[in-house]
Amino acid sequence: MINDKPNSQGNDKEKSKLPKFNMYWAYGLIAIALLLVSRMDFGQGPHNISYSAFKKEILQSGDIDKIVVIRNEGVAEITIVEAKLDEYKDLFNENLTNSAPPTAGPHFTFNIPSIDMFEEARMKAEENLGMSIPVEYESRTDFFGEFFTMMWPLLLLVAIWIFIFRRMGSQGGGGGAGNIFNVGKSRAKMFDKEADINVNFKDVAGLVEAKTELEEIVEFLKRPEKYTELGGKIPKGALLVGPPGTGKTLLAKAVAGEANVPFFSMSGSDFVEMFVGVGASRVRDLFKKAKEKSPCIVFIDEIDAIGRARGKSPNMGSNDERENTLNQLLTEMDGFGTNSGVIILAATNRADILDRALMRAGRFDRQIHVELPDLKERKAIFEVHLRPLRLSEDVESKFLAKQTPGFSGADIANVCNEAALIAARNDKKIVEKEDFLSAVDRIVGGLEKKNKIISKDERTAVAYHEAGHATISWLLEYAHPLVKVTIVPRGKALGAAWYLPEERQLTTTEQILDEMCSALGGRAAEEVMFGKISTGALNDLEKVTKQAYAIVSYYGMSEKVGHKSYFDSSGQSEYSFGKPYSEKTSELIDEEVDRIIAEQYARAKQILVDNHEKHSKLAEILLDREVIFSEDLEKLFGKRKIAAHVIEEDDDEVVVEEQAEVVSDTDTTDSTENDSLESSEPEVKDEK
Repeated sequence: MINDKPNSQGNDKEKSKLPKFNMYWAYGLIAIALLLVSRMDFGQGPHNISYSAFKKEILQSGDIDKIVVIRNEGVAEITIVEAKLDEYKDLFNENLTNSAPPTAGPHFTFNIPSIDMFEEARMKAEENLGMSIPVEYESRTDFFGEFFTMMWPLLLLVAIWIFIFRRMGSQGGGGGAGNIFNVGKSRAKMFDKEADINVNFKDVAGLVEAKTELEEIVEFLKRPEKYTELGGKIPKGALLVGPPGTGKTLLAKAVAGEANVPFFSMSGSDFVEMFVGVGASRVRDLFKKAKEKSPCIVFIDEIDAIGRARGKSPNMGSNDERENTLNQLLTEMDGFGTNSGVIILAATNRADILDRALMRAGRFDRQIHVELPDLKERKAIFEVHLRPLRLSEDVESKFLAKQTPGFSGADIANVCNEAALIAARNDKKIVEKEDFLSAVDRIVGGLEKKNKIISKDERTAVAYHEAGHATISWLLEYAHPLVKVTIVPRGKALGAAWYLPEERQLTTTEQILDEMCSALGGRAAEEVMFGKISTGALNDLEKVTKQAYAIVSYYGMSEKVGHKSYFDSSGQSEYSFGKPYSEKTSELIDEEVDRIIAEQYARAKQILVDNHEKHSKLAEILLDREVIFSEDLEKLFGKRKIAAHVIEEDDDEVVVEEQAEVVSDTDTTDSTENDSLESSEPEVKDEK
C-alpha cells in the first residue's frame, strides 16, 4: 500500500510558505481595477483608423455627419450619417462583420498630423463635393487620468512608509499584525501546555542547588495550597546569576517544560527601541498579558540590557529610554497595583551593574547563583553530551572531567562536538580518548599552525622559555602541576604549557608566590641561557603583575600595607572619582609590588641556575619532540614534591590521597593556563 501522507505534508508546507492575505492588497487591486476600467472601451467606443483611410474613404464620400477635433490630444472623432453606416462595415472591428455597426457616434477616430493639414484637406473636399462638412473644435480634460497621474507619487510614498513601519513593528515576531500600531506591544513568546518543549530538570546535569530552588517555584504553581495553608506566599521573582555558559537559560527552559502554566520568554533587548516610550509600553503590555494568563511565569533573559543602575548614563539629565523602561519594570514587579500570580525569572552574568531597586526583596526575592561546575558536575555534564557519540571503550567521563577544570557546560558541549569533528576529519569510525584531548587543546590554545615559518633561533628561544616554565613548576611544591608543554604554534602563541590546577576555594600566600615564580620562569630562562630577554613573556608578565597587585591591594597579604582591601565587590561604587587611598599609600603599594615581583624573578633564576643541566636537557628534548609530558619531567627531575590533601570521591567517602594538583583561587586564576610567546618576538641568538 502506498502512503500518500508525506506528499500531503509536503503540500501543506508549500501552502504554509505562501504569503498571508492582507487588506493592503485589496486596496491596491481596487486601484488597479479602476485605472484599467477607465482605459477600457469594451468594444463600444469609436474605431481607430489611419489618417490616409480617413481622407480616401470617408472625407471624399461626404457621408460625414460631424467631425469633432480635440485640440489638446491631436485627435479627431467622426460621426457618420446613420443611413450610410452599412457602407463602412469594413472599417469597423471584425466582430461587427455579421452585425450592424452602432448607430450612436462617434464612429471613428484618427490622429491629426496637424490642424493646418486637416483644414487644407477638409476645404479641398468641400470644393469637390460642393457641400459643407461640419467641424467642431474643443479641448477635453481626463479627470480620472490626471487624478492618478497626480496621486501615484503620493501612493508610492505611502506604500514605502507602510512597508518601513511594518518591518519595524514586526521585528522580533511579537508585534501582533506587525504594523506601526503594534510597535508598543510586547514581543514575548508564550509557551503553554500544548507547546513542544522537551527540556526538563532531568536534562540539566549538575546545578543541584539551583534546580532545588526552581523546583520549589514549580511545585508552588502546581500545588499552591501546600504553602498557602501555612501562610506562605509565592516568591515574586528569582534572578539567575552566573558566568556565561553555565546553564541559566537551560534552567529556564527546564522550568518551562516542567511547569503546567503559561510561560512568557523574551530578551531584555526586546524592550529597547529607538522610539521614546516604546520600552515602557512593552513592559505594560507584557504584564497585562501575564495577568490575564496568571498564574504564569515571565522569563527575561539578559536583563542587564534594561536593568543597568540608574544615574550612570553618559547623557546625564536627558530623557534616557532605558531608565524609563526600568522604572516601568520596577512599578509592574512591585508597585501600587497588585501583581499576584505572576512570577518573574531573569538571567544575567553581570549582576554587579544591576540597579539596587531591581535587586531588592519583593521584586527578586531569590538570587540563584549558577556557578561553574565542579568535578562531579562536569562528570554528569559529560555523560549527557557523550550519549549521542559513538565512543571508544577507553573514553571515561571521570577522566575528561579531571582534564577540564573551570570549563562551563557550554565549553563541555563544545569539547564533545570538537572531538567528534576531529575523529571524523581523521576518518575514524568511533571517537577516541586522544580526540577529546586534542579538542581540549584546540579550544584552550587554538588551532595548530605547523606550517608557520619560525627561525631556528626563535624556535630555540621558545623551547628554553617553555622548558623554564616546566622546570620551575615541577620543582615548586605549590605551583600548578604540568600536563603538557609544546613548541608547536597555536593561535597567536609560538609555544604553550598546560597546567591542571586543583579545584579549591582558598589560596595561601605561598601558593600565589609559587605560581608567580613559575610564570616568571620563561623570562628567567631566556636571561640565564642567552643573556637577553624577548617580548615572549608578555602574557606571563601581565598575569604576574595582576597577581602582585591582588596580593597587596585586594587580599591584604603585605605586611607594609597591612590587612586592607581596596576591592569593590558590589560594583555599585557611585561617585568614585579617584582611588580609595592616598598618594603615599599608592607609592607603598607600587613598592611592594616591585619587591614581590623582583624576589620571585630572582628565585626563578636561582632555581634554573641550580638545575642548569636538567633544564638544558629538557629544552633539547622539547626541540627534538616538540611536545613533552609530565612523565618526561619525572624521568629528569624525579617525583614531584607533593602534599596530602583530603578529597571527596564519587562514592561520598572521604579519603586522603597524594595530589599533584595544587590550590587555585577561582577568583584570580583561569581554569587552564596558557603561557604564550608573541609571534612578534625578535630574533634571539645563542652566545656561542
